[in-house]
Amino acid sequence: MPESNRGVLLGAGAYLMWGLSTLYWPLVSAAGATEVIAHRMVWSLFTVLALLALRAHWRWLLPVLRRPRQLAMLAGAAAVISVNWGLFVYTVNSGQTSQAALGYFINPLVSVLVGVLLFAERLRRAQVAAVALGAVAVAVLSVAYGGVPWLSLGMACSFATYGALKKTAGLDGVESLAVETLLLFVPAAGYIAFLQVGGSGTFTAESPWHTAALVGSGVVTALPLLAFGAAARRVPLSMLGLLQFIVPVMQFLFAWLVFEEPMPASRWVGFAIVWLALVVFVTDMLRTARRTPGGEAAPSGAARSPRGGRAAPRSAHKAAKWPDPDEPVA
Repeated sequence: MPESNRGVLLGAGAYLMWGLSTLYWPLVSAAGATEVIAHRMVWSLFTVLALLALRAHWRWLLPVLRRPRQLAMLAGAAAVISVNWGLFVYTVNSGQTSQAALGYFINPLVSVLVGVLLFAERLRRAQVAAVALGAVAVAVLSVAYGGVPWLSLGMACSFATYGALKKTAGLDGVESLAVETLLLFVPAAGYIAFLQVGGSGTFTAESPWHTAALVGSGVVTALPLLAFGAAARRVPLSMLGLLQFIVPVMQFLFAWLVFEEPMPASRWVGFAIVWLALVVFVTDMLRTARRTPGGEAAPSGAARSPRGGRAAPRSAHKAAKWPDPDEPVA
């Protein structure tokens, strides 16, 4: 099988696993979102350390620990992704999965705004139109939901911020997750111990299945990340950008068909505007990718080299508009 085809399968597999995780978190609904995130951090660390041990891949660790600025960026990324994970688990387990889907549908549009606000990137006309349509959609859905969809906006903004911090930190996939979970291990483990000693923890208070599901959250986090990292080395970033919509599509279908959340006409209208914004966004991305060597979409406002190709970005965080290919989604 050609490497590019294998990369597409790995990328699709990663996104399918992330989409299916929507059905996993109700298994631990007896625990609050904060307790679930603490367990996810702890068991993700053990899972990632086991994977690194199998690969005997440790040389990168000491240089990272000697760079305070990189550690600070990763600590910020760890804090932000914890918020993202917590919002996602809470949203799913409180019967608001459609808001989770909305959050990940609008995430690329929010990432564009982060690029403008933090990195002074310039928007193409189609990107401006897509962001404007996204704003209209949020306004329509605010009426449909009876209030601003703060959970959706919180997930989109936290994930976009996470991507910006990771690009600045400049550390890939499994290694990044290892440092992030290592930095949060002590507070996460301490919180779990506090709950257990106080009698409000659910780790041993529920069924063995509940305990196993909490432990398994580490695998649920690490497995799609590995598949995604392997895919990122084989296919263009633009292809991975298209595949990322597998996740919110699955979440939307689960909300509508599995969890039977109410979907009145006003919500359909709001989501339809979101999808129109994404059609504009993706069409612009593909058009740009065709003009760019290597098939990857150039960031808005990217400089051109004298030979007609894209010049090297001035800094790592201006390299791409899509989320970092090694970021966990949910």
